[in-house]
Amino acid sequence: MMRPIKTLAATGAGVMATLAAATPAWAQEAAAVAPTVDKGDTAWMIVATVLVMSMIVPGLALFYGGLVRTKNMLSVLTQILAVASFAMILWVIYGYTMAFGDGGNAFIAGFGKLFLAGVTTASTAATFSEGVAIPEYVFIAFQMTFAAITVSLVVGGLVERLKFSALMLFALVWLTIVYFPIAHMVWAGNGLLFNWEPAALDFAGGTVVHINAGVSALVGAIILGPRIGYKKEIMAPHSLTMTLIGTGLLWVGWFGFNAGSALEANGSATLALLNTFVATAAGVLFWMLTERMLGHKGSLLGACSGAIAGLVAVTPAAGNSGPFGAILLGAVASMICAWFVVSMKPRLALDDSLDAFGIHGIGGIVGSIGTAFTMLPSLGGPGAADYALGPQLVTQVIAVVICAGWAAIGSAIAFFVAKAVTGLRVTEEVEREGLDLGEHGERAYNY
Repeated sequence: MMRPIKTLAATGAGVMATLAAATPAWAQEAAAVAPTVDKGDTAWMIVATVLVMSMIVPGLALFYGGLVRTKNMLSVLTQILAVASFAMILWVIYGYTMAFGDGGNAFIAGFGKLFLAGVTTASTAATFSEGVAIPEYVFIAFQMTFAAITVSLVVGGLVERLKFSALMLFALVWLTIVYFPIAHMVWAGNGLLFNWEPAALDFAGGTVVHINAGVSALVGAIILGPRIGYKKEIMAPHSLTMTLIGTGLLWVGWFGFNAGSALEANGSATLALLNTFVATAAGVLFWMLTERMLGHKGSLLGACSGAIAGLVAVTPAAGNSGPFGAILLGAVASMICAWFVVSMKPRLALDDSLDAFGIHGIGGIVGSIGTAFTMLPSLGGPGAADYALGPQLVTQVIAVVICAGWAAIGSAIAFFVAKAVTGLRVTEEVEREGLDLGEHGERAYNY
């Protein structure tokens, strides 16, 4: 059955799961119809949550780790593991209640579920089918992995020069003032962008995850400055084999990321599943094609980058697009990201080390705006016959601007706080020696 656009906008990573608590009218409906926990949906959401976890460790850790120099491999693995773990703890303490707690306003939820107060094994979260629910603990865990991977993605713009202590302090401030509020604004029932008219479409995190992380990484790269020897020394990836392994793990885990955002084991999940296949495949091929068009050889690094660009672009559109629209979105986003990374970035004094902004930031922007087009029935999208492209496109642009602006300002505050307390950047001696030994006293490789 065709869903109203308002409902489709809510499908971003389970926003409807908290509407009963966030909106009085929904709460009244929930009281009238006792929800039934479906074991199939619950089982699927447990699997989806674990799949997203695999995206972080080992997926993202190996993807990023393979792209740095040998002397910094272990530092990247440590940073990803530690900052993701830190995000999970903060999520349980106060992140969940800030994003999806009871009450609050358009920018932040209430603090009634601080330390998950009142949540039990009997607590439920709504799905998209009336009267069908999943255990609230599953929803909490699923959303927790989103917070963890988003802050981990920021690391890609900062590697090989950021202090470990600075990263952890940055994460504390950034999650509090950037991620939790943006998640609420986009996905909570009383959130600013969820209640926009028409509502912003973000199925699984184009704004909340990718634009947020990409813009924050860009701000951090600017504040940190370039690595010593940037554009003067060879800084080639030390192991594209590991990067390919990481790419594969990210792609597999992304099925949980996108298809899991349907919150049910149903047709919407299968559409997101298929779109995650084809958009990514288009991203791989069109990045390599763009390399050839720009006068370079089609490379494995390009293919891996294209896969991530396709995945990023389809994230907001996973359930808001037909398969053909997803292919077009993956192709267009991949070509734009490739053009920026291969052609434009070398002309800039910007050391976005692993292209966190070039892929996640730009890909997220293209995907979020492009979602307005993928809704078109003429492209096989799920929009109604009277779907109005113009108003939806305006809303998507507004959502991008608000999320990018919030992330830029909030991340600047977080980085300057970390700089004031820790100094932010390692010493020149440590940077030249490598962060493996200088920051952690270990080596990734003992040869």
